[in-house]
Amino acid sequence: MNGNNTVGRKNNTVYIIAGQTCTGKSTVAYYLAKRINGEIVNCDSVQIYKYMDIGSAKPDKKQMEQVPHHLYDFVDPRDNFTVAQYQKLALDTIDDILDRGKTPILVGGTGLYLNSVLYKMDFAAKPVDMERRKELEAIGEQQGSQYLHQLLSAVDPDAAARIHPNNMRKIVRAIEAYELGDSIDPMNKLQPNDKYEFRFFALTMDREWLYTRINRRAIKLMRSGLIDEVKRLKAMGLTADDQSMKSIGYKETLKYLDGEIDLKEAVYEIMRNTRRFAKRQMTWLKRYDDVNWVEIRKGEAVSQVLDQILAGVPEAAAQK
Repeated sequence: MNGNNTVGRKNNTVYIIAGQTCTGKSTVAYYLAKRINGEIVNCDSVQIYKYMDIGSAKPDKKQMEQVPHHLYDFVDPRDNFTVAQYQKLALDTIDDILDRGKTPILVGGTGLYLNSVLYKMDFAAKPVDMERRKELEAIGEQQGSQYLHQLLSAVDPDAAARIHPNNMRKIVRAIEAYELGDSIDPMNKLQPNDKYEFRFFALTMDREWLYTRINRRAIKLMRSGLIDEVKRLKAMGLTADDQSMKSIGYKETLKYLDGEIDLKEAVYEIMRNTRRFAKRQMTWLKRYDDVNWVEIRKGEAVSQVLDQILAGVPEAAAQK
């Protein structure tokens, strides 16, 4: 990171546009960037992947051409990508944008990615014991992820509460972290990253309207070619075991293509799982003390949303 350059900067502000899925974060961030001479930095763990455009709901290509967008569409979906890798790239990108006199706008809804920027999270962990990892993975294959989750609950209940019982990869990593004495601290124990001045906004909207938008998007994904996109990913050798294919939209479509469910069930599962994800996102966002909530109302122009975000920011006009 270019930490030594912060002293000479006129601006060290980083905007964060977070919020639940389907609240229009990408659109708001795009127009905000145009107003304040900003550049957008992705904070979504699915939009990092190449070849996964429809299901991940990446920003509009025309918008990406008109405003610089960073950390989108650059990881092969067959590769695992860690929070530590994201943190380094995100912080380096933020520094580069600031050094060029622009304003970074971090956009997305992946909580761990966001935390890796907001807090001083040291991922320089002890070397991984690959033999132990293989042993834990073998236990998971034989006994099931629920069994591993129970093991994790016994040694690190806080981590177990944060991790879904079916997410074997995260359960194994959490057990490893505990055994290495390097478990991830809960947010109230993390030290804030005071290198930047964060302006943290979370978009929200009426729940019924949000759920309607979620349901409509599930249908739109199918009409836009999600099935063909997943077929191409399958042809590349990707399966349900790959990290990228566990994302909402992809895992359900994969089940349809594998004959496990019919198309109607796939669409229903996408709707249901997205609604559940939106609830988890809200729970996560409520943990932050310094978040500014911005309610999106029906019929409201984007300019009105930006006025809420920029209210009380005197330099906003000067950055146009």
